[in-house]
Amino acid sequence: MPNEVPTGNALPEGAFDGRLAFEAHVHAALAAAARENWREIVFADPAFIDWPLGERAMAEALQAWSAAGRSFVMLAQRFDAFEREHARFVTWRRMWSHIVDCRACDGPGLPQVPSGIWTPGWCLARIDVERVRGVCSRDPERRRALRERIDECLRHAKAAFPATTLGL
Repeated sequence: MPNEVPTGNALPEGAFDGRLAFEAHVHAALAAAARENWREIVFADPAFIDWPLGERAMAEALQAWSAAGRSFVMLAQRFDAFEREHARFVTWRRMWSHIVDCRACDGPGLPQVPSGIWTPGWCLARIDVERVRGVCSRDPERRRALRERIDECLRHAKAAFPATTLGL
């Protein structure tokens, strides 16, 4: 069912349609990350404007997942919305900057940053960002395809969204 929201400990699988389903799937992914001790998570999106990263529940889930030896990569074209849209995330990111790598891939001739979540065992790929439609899957082919798009952007990406800014 396309708009089925995950219940219990299950990660969503299959198509989704709409902002509420997308947000529920992001929440489910971070809950699973903490519960299952995922070592690596990649979030990718051109700007993360409509992600629920500023919510208290997101900060709590990220805190529950955070530990030494973890890796969290964020890939975007730009991170300018974070300070005003995702303040709680910015605070968490400052505390855990040693496990968070933020990279920007933006410029003429560079690949378009995909929108999704990649982990070694599951992925969420937004196929239509404007209408908030996509698919969640454990399928190795789908995960590999998303990872290849992310890796292509990471090859061209530069460090971005510093945890702290020093003024003179």
